[in-house]
Amino acid sequence: MAYSGEPILAEDLLFRPQHSLIDQSLHSRLGETTTNGDGFGVGWYGEGAQPAVFKSIEPAWNDRNLREIAGQVRTPLFFAHIRASTGTPVQRSNCHPFRHGRWLWMHNGVLRGYREIRRDLVTALDPALFPDLEGSTDSEVLFFLALTFGLADDPIAAVARAVGFVEDVGRANGVENPVQMTVATTEGESIWVFRYSSERRTRSLFFSTEISKLRALHPEVEVLHHLGGETRFVVSEPLRDLQRAWNEVPESCAGVVRAGADELRPFQPIPPD
Repeated sequence: MAYSGEPILAEDLLFRPQHSLIDQSLHSRLGETTTNGDGFGVGWYGEGAQPAVFKSIEPAWNDRNLREIAGQVRTPLFFAHIRASTGTPVQRSNCHPFRHGRWLWMHNGVLRGYREIRRDLVTALDPALFPDLEGSTDSEVLFFLALTFGLADDPIAAVARAVGFVEDVGRANGVENPVQMTVATTEGESIWVFRYSSERRTRSLFFSTEISKLRALHPEVEVLHHLGGETRFVVSEPLRDLQRAWNEVPESCAGVVRAGADELRPFQPIPPD
């Protein structure tokens, strides 16, 4: 889940929605696995130069520390992720979101054949970035590939180059359909989201309808009257069963969420020269 808008308490995002991320950690409806109990993480922007992150290997539904801080953290930009491991260890450094400088990154999906292609991917990283690689997941390596290919300058092009590189390496090693991903990344002002897979059958991703339109459609829903006009959610699964509240991000698309100028465009990987 990614949130952008007026400053809001983390508990209003994590615990209060009807089908909150905490509920989804036990009862996912659209995910690859029903239960996502291999750790969690949240990231937010506050007073510091870098975003803060809080991660744990505990299941999200069972972590009292998360509930404690959620009632105290108020932020205009919030990332949250629940993890179901695709093979790498359950450890704090493998929990999302990943952070580098001002950037946060979350990935839902898998780089297939990662064990076989990991060396080729890691050796392609910018040597200056390599010491900051903390965990062992394909998701973090994909993030560092995007950083290597210029995430800070042009996020959509950088991710396209990273995905194109992974596909090229994967196919050279006999891996069919190497990439399965929905991704959200931010530098604290805009949020970029991606929905793509090599086989064009990508896991679910939704963005919220403009709040003013939702208020007109559902004047009886009190919570909508407390959200600012620039509020946007991007989620793997809808947080509430509310008619016309959620819009599916189309297959093979990238989008940007920023104040007054949301955008969706086709996404196509850029293969190596």
